[in-house]
Amino acid sequence: MSGPPPFVVIDCAMLSVATGVSAQNLRELRDRLRSVPASSLYFHFWGAHLRSGFEEPEYSNDFASWAQRGLNDLGLAERLGVIDPAGELEGLREQLLEAVEQRLYEREFVPWAPADQEFHFLRATLLVFDTGLRLNTPQALGAALPRFSPGSLFYHFIDARRRPPEGIDDFRAWLSGFGDRYAVLNERIAAIDPNFISLSQLGRQLSQAFAAHAEGDPT
Repeated sequence: MSGPPPFVVIDCAMLSVATGVSAQNLRELRDRLRSVPASSLYFHFWGAHLRSGFEEPEYSNDFASWAQRGLNDLGLAERLGVIDPAGELEGLREQLLEAVEQRLYEREFVPWAPADQEFHFLRATLLVFDTGLRLNTPQALGAALPRFSPGSLFYHFIDARRRPPEGIDDFRAWLSGFGDRYAVLNERIAAIDPNFISLSQLGRQLSQAFAAHAEGDPT
């Protein structure tokens, strides 16, 4: 049975670039959120995955972390912490603004951060490079997954979902080239939510999905 071209394993690193924009209080955060580039939102929601030591943070995005540490506003931190970053970045901007606006309406005074704890907006630049690894079969891909770097997992599972035309992770996009044979595996992969787990946890869940499929279809 013919299939798609080999799966090309890519690695990446996320570089942070200063925007020159910062916020000292919640009102300033709201105002800056309206105009910062979408790549800044992407960095502050997903950049932590590629930072050293990201395992099980209390909050999965920088906005929620700043609300807790900088503003000492646990209620806002919890609201920002559960925002799902999947989907269009402009939709994510609207969710952030709605949460911040609501908190400003509720608070009698505008929360301020200490002078040394401003929120500095950064934007993301993704540095991508080819590892040279080519995988011809789903079985080979499943066997190689435990050796994928965090950058490869990020590129193929998280960053892929914002790339047209598929808008899905590269694993499902590639497996679809084999027809319906790997439909169940694709369903298992689709059920993995990367929003609140580390890349190491993501790698384990992907490996488990491939292993579970192999047990049911050893060929």
